[in-house]
Amino acid sequence: MKISVFGLGYVGAVTAACLSRDGHLVVGVDRQQVKVDIVNGGKSPVVEDYVGELIGNGVASGKLRATTDTQEAIEATDMSLICVGTPSRRNGSLDTDAVMRVCEEIGAAIAKKNRPHAVVLRSTVLPGTMRGIVIPTLREHAGNAPGLVIGNNPEFLREATAVYDYDNPPKIVVGSETEEDAAAIAEIYEHIDAPLFLTSVEVAELVKYADNAWHAVKVVFGNEIGNISKAVGVDSHDVMRIFCKDEKLNISPRYLMPGFAFGGSCLPKDVRALSYKGRSLDLDLPMLESVMRSNENQIDRAFEDIMAYGNRKISVFGISFKAGTDDLRESPQVTLVEKLLGKGMDVRIYDRYVNFARLYGANRDFILNKIPHISSILLDDFDAVLAHGETLVIGNASPEFEELPDRVAPEQRIYDLVRLKKRMHADAQYEGVNW
Repeated sequence: MKISVFGLGYVGAVTAACLSRDGHLVVGVDRQQVKVDIVNGGKSPVVEDYVGELIGNGVASGKLRATTDTQEAIEATDMSLICVGTPSRRNGSLDTDAVMRVCEEIGAAIAKKNRPHAVVLRSTVLPGTMRGIVIPTLREHAGNAPGLVIGNNPEFLREATAVYDYDNPPKIVVGSETEEDAAAIAEIYEHIDAPLFLTSVEVAELVKYADNAWHAVKVVFGNEIGNISKAVGVDSHDVMRIFCKDEKLNISPRYLMPGFAFGGSCLPKDVRALSYKGRSLDLDLPMLESVMRSNENQIDRAFEDIMAYGNRKISVFGISFKAGTDDLRESPQVTLVEKLLGKGMDVRIYDRYVNFARLYGANRDFILNKIPHISSILLDDFDAVLAHGETLVIGNASPEFEELPDRVAPEQRIYDLVRLKKRMHADAQYEGVNW
């Protein structure tokens, strides 16, 4: 293919080098003449293993050249990859001025070219940038140019291993306005063996941020556990080496799907205890200290959403923290019901695994302290609870709750804390806690 790469910084230089190595005809574009001269001289404008060699080979073979002329690059190619910088402003917001400028220039060049062209953003941008800036700017300046395809293709390159990462990515993500357009863009990676995801531009935008935020969380988590380890005389690397061997729960997709707050007899208690231990050791552990607050915020979020409906009669399906158990200790569903009752809501609860007469010990004490009259609102009649509610809250993932979307009356609405498999289309009758 004939591909132009806009921005010859770190991502652009690596991308251009690898594309030319793979046999594509590549034109690098940069506003800085010095970068253009470096590339045309067969050298790399960035310090990165193998990139200089690949650029040298590309220039020598005629597969790679660079220019400052946007129109020349657009005329010579069929696809443009935008790799310009998106630095932070002083207030933490993203500076998208370079993205806007290059979209204006590319759009105007496409208008003069008047032939089909694909424009793909590789720069890291927040959700809404494609719809709010990139797509409208390109279409405005391209006018009625035929066959304009626009997409988002985040990169997953690490400095010092960028060429390896380009060839061995954890995934390839291409977002576009249609799946057909995304598939056409993805053809440049057809030789790479990696999971391919064709999706919306919004998902493609946010995936990169989810990745980087998670990587940052992992570093901070490891360091905070390390700080506690050192303070109590434990080898932190031994702790985390064993921790990382658990690929069933620790290093896995478990617990990473968005949903409601965590609860139960273990997680809240142990997070509090570890945070307290840190304070007693005079350690500042801001991430661990904020975990419980963030968890409580998720309960508050659900409460506020439900209250906003204006319905007084509320039915809750599943009050234990997890389906298949009667454990109510620290169940976030119990806290949610407590808050609803506190606002005078008329609540009914159904949970086949929770029978008040069979509760005992700490479990019984916990629920009586939270909801003293639980026995009067906890019913064993599914249909009666269904008929009661104007708002139906799905509290846990008990399989029998999957039938609720098929049985909801026109005047009822569902608020889903677990993401039902048979969830309804997003409309006035259905909403999830964070979908």
